[in-house]
Amino acid sequence: MERGGCGRCCFSFIFTSGLTALFMWLSLRTSSPKCLLQDFYIPALNRTLNTAANTTLYFHLRLENTNKDKRVYYDPSHSIANYTIPAFRQGHKKKATKAVLVHGSAVFRVDMATSVRYKIMFWKTKREKIMVGADVPVNDQGTLVDAKKGIKLKSDAAKASSCFGKIGVSVISFLMFAF
Repeated sequence: MERGGCGRCCFSFIFTSGLTALFMWLSLRTSSPKCLLQDFYIPALNRTLNTAANTTLYFHLRLENTNKDKRVYYDPSHSIANYTIPAFRQGHKKKATKAVLVHGSAVFRVDMATSVRYKIMFWKTKREKIMVGADVPVNDQGTLVDAKKGIKLKSDAAKASSCFGKIGVSVISFLMFAF
């Protein structure tokens, strides 16, 4: 009679399956590309040019693929930069004018939305939507306040999904212990 027979065979099968699943997950998982804002310039805010007619906005985004053996295919990217005028009060039947930037700095918002696919070995994954953004401080010359290092564009979606993940894990744990 064989020692350990069926129990040993089942344990080794489960252990081998677990290791195989772990290695498959480690080799097939992907991480989103990093998005950095390198340069930002608004010529209309530069007082040395003596013209405010140029409404062009220049910015340079750098995208980094952090995956080791996976290529990233980008769909067309939609990049938007805007400025929000702070809240103010206007009296009854009064006129109001607001200067966007007067001898100081302002904060613009840069957002980027795109979809990416990853090439893993011989196939491409389905599209993953990426929506990232950052607040960009700009000085009175129309350039970045701290131009030496780039500004990382971050996703707000991760904060919301982690909340649902915690709730899901707690509900599943409760159901397992209750029944």
